[in-house]
Amino acid sequence: MNTPFDPDPPIRSSLLSRLRASFLTGLVVIAPVGLTIWLIWSVVGWIDGFVLPLVPGSYQPDRLLQDWLGLDPEIQINIRGIGVVIFLVFTVIVGWMAKGIIGRSLIRYGESLVERTPVVRTIYSGIKQISETVFAQSERSFETACLIEYPRRGIWAIGFISTTTKGEIAMRGNDGQPMVSVFVPTTPNPTSGFLLFFPADDVIELDMTVEDAAKLVISAGLVYPNGKDADAPLSVGQI
Repeated sequence: MNTPFDPDPPIRSSLLSRLRASFLTGLVVIAPVGLTIWLIWSVVGWIDGFVLPLVPGSYQPDRLLQDWLGLDPEIQINIRGIGVVIFLVFTVIVGWMAKGIIGRSLIRYGESLVERTPVVRTIYSGIKQISETVFAQSERSFETACLIEYPRRGIWAIGFISTTTKGEIAMRGNDGQPMVSVFVPTTPNPTSGFLLFFPADDVIELDMTVEDAAKLVISAGLVYPNGKDADAPLSVGQI
């Protein structure tokens, strides 16, 4: 016979555990999708807010749509994404023009004027270097993910091999032996880090892609690209 002082039956605790597990599972599914949609929506809105004010009032997309539909001018219509389309079209046109002889001449002339301005040239050169680094072509991007002993022997870190070390650094470092330039990112922001020059023999190249290695760094070691095989024993060829 049960009394008011008896503990809750196991069924209730089991039900709560299942609801908690279902809630966490749903949160894992919803959070990435929701954050991705929110981020895209925010970026699109930010670009629209920057581009649309530059468009003349009579050519604003909402104004044109109101005139085409014959709506009351007091009705506000927010067409999100038009600014992004305008920005993409404008960027493509500028890039196409910059590839021509006239475009290259104008760019060189404009950069020569900027170089003569003390403060502006510093800001422009910094932004240009960052842009060229971020939007570089594939041949200038990171080649391979690697494993290095850093900051001391016995402690390992993920790095990205950028290029083979060249120039004065290659001649003066490591007694002239081959060296590689390795970028060691920080967690959770992989855009900051350290540029290190390692002897080629001290760098272990990994089979995982650069994207998978970046996920490992950003997640602080929580997301392994080959996590299912992490506990599997290595074969003779892998040792």
